[in-house]
Amino acid sequence: MADRFGGAPPPTTANNNHGSTFLRRFHSHAQNPSQLLGLLTLIISGGILLFLTGVTVTATVLGLIFFSPILLISSPIWLPAAAVFFVAATGFLSMFGFGVVVVSALSWIYRYFRGFHPPGSDRVDYARSRIADTATHVKDYARDYGGYLRGKVKDAAPGA
Repeated sequence: MADRFGGAPPPTTANNNHGSTFLRRFHSHAQNPSQLLGLLTLIISGGILLFLTGVTVTATVLGLIFFSPILLISSPIWLPAAAVFFVAATGFLSMFGFGVVVVSALSWIYRYFRGFHPPGSDRVDYARSRIADTATHVKDYARDYGGYLRGKVKDAAPGA
């Protein structure tokens, strides 16, 4: 830019140059109206949530202050009631959980025997083949060595 004017700065006044630079910087960093609206919404909703948090904490502390004597006086009733409620809720939830397990197991068994190959059926097939192979091996072993033991019994008791 200095080359156009022969090495000298452009012919402007000092006040005008400084003012235009400030406005350019301001316009380059200014936010658009939707960003300002979003920031305003964030500030307002944050303030409302902070106020509601304060009201909740205050109400909780005041409730504990006012209702503590009532809770202490009636605690002989609350403790057994809470124990009964806990046992009943635990029993109900465990019964529901066992029911879900039984239904899912029966569903898996049904799909397995219908040939749909549910997840894990390959491991069941592998275990079944291993058990069958082991049973066959034990049967062959007993057949091979059963005669040996029978002959040893006759040698120990020749009249038997």
